[in-house]
Amino acid sequence: MDSMDRSILSCLSENSRQSATEISQKVHLSVAAVIERIRKLERNGVIRQYTIIVDQPKVGNDVAALMEVSLEHPKYYDGFLERIKDNPNIVACDYLTGDCDFMLKIRTQSSETLEQLHRTIKNIHGVAGTKTFFVLKELKNGLTAFPEA
Repeated sequence: MDSMDRSILSCLSENSRQSATEISQKVHLSVAAVIERIRKLERNGVIRQYTIIVDQPKVGNDVAALMEVSLEHPKYYDGFLERIKDNPNIVACDYLTGDCDFMLKIRTQSSETLEQLHRTIKNIHGVAGTKTFFVLKELKNGLTAFPEA
């Protein structure tokens, strides 16, 4: 992957619906070359999917929270993931080193629905503890990073 691929990825991360023509004008490459590079990035698994970013408050999810989750023992890892993976209110889950095992990003309708989700997570077998933080304001939401070559 070279700097041109990174430029194309940057364009697509801003708006994955823009045309190859628009991208070619921004990166100063022919349309055919842009299309070929995008296909190669897809074939190599660099581009895994095209998606949308939803304005969560506009769809009713006014509460954002981060939740640290600690397990009693690593043997509960798979069971925990199985229980949370399909929950639509858990929009991200990271496995960590340090004082807790997981960091969950949660979007939900209200503090009441957050409380319900909190009780659900606390009742998952193997969960030793949680710590929840309300997000007051999202200041940056960087979805992608493209390291320099």
